[in-house]
Amino acid sequence: MAKQVGFLTDVSLCIGCKACEVACKEWNQLEGNPPEFRDSLDNTGQLDAENWRHVKFIEQDAPDNPMKPVVMHMMSDVCKHCQDAPCLNVCPTNAIVRTEFDTVYIKQDTCNGCRDCIAACPYSVIGFSKKTGTVHKCTFCYDRLQAGLQPACATACPTQSIKFGDLAEMRKQGAARAAQLRAEGVTNAQLYGDNEYGGLHSIFVLLDKPEVYKLPTGKSAERLNSGTQGYWGLLVTAALGMFAGLIALRRNGASGEKG
Repeated sequence: MAKQVGFLTDVSLCIGCKACEVACKEWNQLEGNPPEFRDSLDNTGQLDAENWRHVKFIEQDAPDNPMKPVVMHMMSDVCKHCQDAPCLNVCPTNAIVRTEFDTVYIKQDTCNGCRDCIAACPYSVIGFSKKTGTVHKCTFCYDRLQAGLQPACATACPTQSIKFGDLAEMRKQGAARAAQLRAEGVTNAQLYGDNEYGGLHSIFVLLDKPEVYKLPTGKSAERLNSGTQGYWGLLVTAALGMFAGLIALRRNGASGEKG
């Protein structure tokens, strides 16, 4: 296996330019969704089959600062490529695999469009495409990695808010950056992704608590993670229930014919 790679996204450097979104769409030939006018600067809305990068614009009230009552957080969101990926664990056709770079990839020729992975993903990054009948998400620019190139989004970021490289090195740089921000007075600055779901391949330097960015906390991620096996139990229970229902219908039908 090649070395583990990862993204390091530093939200303190994000200017909301969306160059990463454009580069992602251009390289992966994504049409995008029809534009919508929303209540903020965010006209993408969410990650889905046509948006594999999404710059979040998060408005946070700051009542303690009358000179700046609203704080705007910007974060370029993407698939986390979890080490213990719930989507991979529930895929019934083995369409979701781990590549030689230890990233999570969906094989389009194997996907049956069941959407189990969409239900299992705690970050809501996977989307279903009516055009292809399959699900899609960030591939970590797998074709570029195979050619020795960096992902398109990382090369396009003008402020180096998105960095790419060896996963261990990205974690080291992320921890150092979070410590630097705390020393400068950003008390809630922290590195996100070290422990969630066995460790993420897309890690983030945050300026505030993960909840502000609508990210699962360590505890909720742990609970969701431990419930992945239980997800299979639910599927089995549902299948058995349907099977029992079919038997009951057949029996009722047979009784009716005799009557």
